[in-house]
Amino acid sequence: MGSQKTVLLSILVLFYVISLVSCTEFEAGGDNGWIIPQSSNQTDMFNQWASKNRFKVGDTIRFKYKKDSVLVVSEDEYKKCQTTKPELYSNHDDTVFKLDRPGLFYFISGVAGHCEKGQKMIIKVMEVEPTPHSPPPSSSLHSSTHKSNHAVRKTSWFIGVGLVTISILVLTSLILV
Repeated sequence: MGSQKTVLLSILVLFYVISLVSCTEFEAGGDNGWIIPQSSNQTDMFNQWASKNRFKVGDTIRFKYKKDSVLVVSEDEYKKCQTTKPELYSNHDDTVFKLDRPGLFYFISGVAGHCEKGQKMIIKVMEVEPTPHSPPPSSSLHSSTHKSNHAVRKTSWFIGVGLVTISILVLTSLILV
């Protein structure tokens, strides 16, 4: 009977850990998307939007735009609104960027004049406590036609690992009984 309690407790702890391991997808700029600010009083609109959100490692930013692009650049390039060697570049109308580390990320439009008009953004990713079995982070920028809301909760691949672990625990408990 004691081993069944241990297995049940292990399953509950595993479900709790899985519930903590989730990522959020944010749409850059909210409902407006990645656009050129329309007036001079909106030149900081993307940074204002970013400051109202909490970003953590593993979250993604979706950039939706038409006839534009998004570049990940250094702080200096961000300030100058120009780059010759962006860290990443995409012009696929629907770009998803994974925030793979804590710290600051600098985004600008790659279309001439757009950054100067305010189409740029700084995102601060919060420091997190490392988990014992977390995968190594990897930066990614890719295109997708997937539609999403402003911020959608998406659980990571840990659910699959968790289900396998739960299956093993249940089978082990059945064998021990």
